Amino acid sequence: MSYQQYLEGEKLILTVPTTGGVHGKEANPNLPEQPGEIAEAARECEELGASIVHLHGRDERGERSADRLQEINDAVREACEEIVIQNTTGGTGLPLEDRAKGIRTDPVPEMASLDMGPMNRYQHLTAENTRYQIETLAREMREEGIKPEMEVFNNGHLNEVYRLIETGLVDEPYYINLIFGPGTLTRPTPANMVNMIGDLPENSIFNVLAIGPHQLPLTTMGILTGGHVRIGMEDNLYYRRGEPAESNAQLVGRTARIAAELDRELATPAEAREILGLSG
Repeated sequence: MSYQQYLEGEKLILTVPTTGGVHGKEANPNLPEQPGEIAEAARECEELGASIVHLHGRDERGERSADRLQEINDAVREACEEIVIQNTTGGTGLPLEDRAKGIRTDPVPEMASLDMGPMNRYQHLTAENTRYQIETLAREMREEGIKPEMEVFNNGHLNEVYRLIETGLVDEPYYINLIFGPGTLTRPTPANMVNMIGDLPENSIFNVLAIGPHQLPLTTMGILTGGHVRIGMEDNLYYRRGEPAESNAQLVGRTARIAAELDRELATPAEAREILGLSG
């Protein structure tokens, strides 16, 4: 995807991460945690133009739980028309077997996240994401026909993308999620985004994810530079400074309106499948 393709009217894939695995209702009571809440959020966002839903599992108390992904997947399929399910395989401190539950639902998801390297989180936690873990998950995804969204937390992780390509564990078009924010994420500046886009492999499609107050400006820039975007309450709990988001739909609806003003039509789930080369 490129700026030229944006000018030529390439459609925009909008992903909604409804929940995440870190903050809960204590941070914003409108965050959906239970399967019914998550499915309803996905339905509302699909109606507004989201074509992919990124899913995390939470237990009855709101704590992260990969065991709930099957129930959540079932609820989303029941509530939505044709949205693409993308399960997480991330999880700071979780054993690899738990993380792999995201690609072992029945049926398997069409997509799954694939973290491309370590990330510091809080004072005493680091998401390891060793090469062994990455390759193990990538190999199983390839065997099951699951499209990986390669999560690039900083520009060094692009080296790992190239390495996976060289080892033949991912197929074209390569779907790469560029992540901007605090800590060991890429510093959220327009210049850094432009540099990372320029470093992407050939035959790749990029998505933009930005944390907190950076979500709106950098995803808007992502739309203009020919990328795709991720908008939702996993990444940002506020509609504007000091105003908690009412719902994922509120955030998605705003980006859908911005895309329309920029003359970037939203891709339907079927069109997103075609762009990404999904078999579903």
